[in-house]
Amino acid sequence: MRDYKCLKNSSFEEDDFALIPIRDQDKYDILKMRNEQIYHLRQAEVLSIEKQEYYFSHVISKLFEQEKPAQILFSLLRGKEFIGYGGLVHLNWTDKNAEISFIMRTELEQKEFSLIWLKYLSLIKNVAFNEMKFHKIFTYAFDLRPHLYSVLLKSGFDEEARLKEHCRFDNKYIDVVIHSKINPNAHD
Repeated sequence: MRDYKCLKNSSFEEDDFALIPIRDQDKYDILKMRNEQIYHLRQAEVLSIEKQEYYFSHVISKLFEQEKPAQILFSLLRGKEFIGYGGLVHLNWTDKNAEISFIMRTELEQKEFSLIWLKYLSLIKNVAFNEMKFHKIFTYAFDLRPHLYSVLLKSGFDEEARLKEHCRFDNKYIDVVIHSKINPNAHD
């Protein structure tokens, strides 16, 4: 397992769930999930195996070598099973804030969406607030999955902003909703 230079601890566990540094062995599962769920991602086109290979070898691999990477990505495991991936992206090391990114196996969304998101949020808050001492984390979501908002609120996030008609989707403009959480232990 690779470790991030910017983290003292690279693995985070809660109950049967674990966040571990993103693994190469998950790249094709990630490709499949991203292509299946492209409708709610900021992804302009379907990913190919070649593009995924390039991304992992030229972008992901370099993240582990950097003192202040632009993103920190994890594989989410339940037991030993890979069930999703995400992390902190658009890291702002000066202002100590980052956007949360997460996607789970498509087949788990119907019955376990809330449970898995709540576990993931608990783990990623631990990374951002306790390990990295960041001040704030936030989501940036197309207003396509309102069931996500109740999970975010339950996890202690607040709706911070609604950007009206901010993105074009299926030939119409939709809102972007931003939820955020400030580190409850915030201190410089």
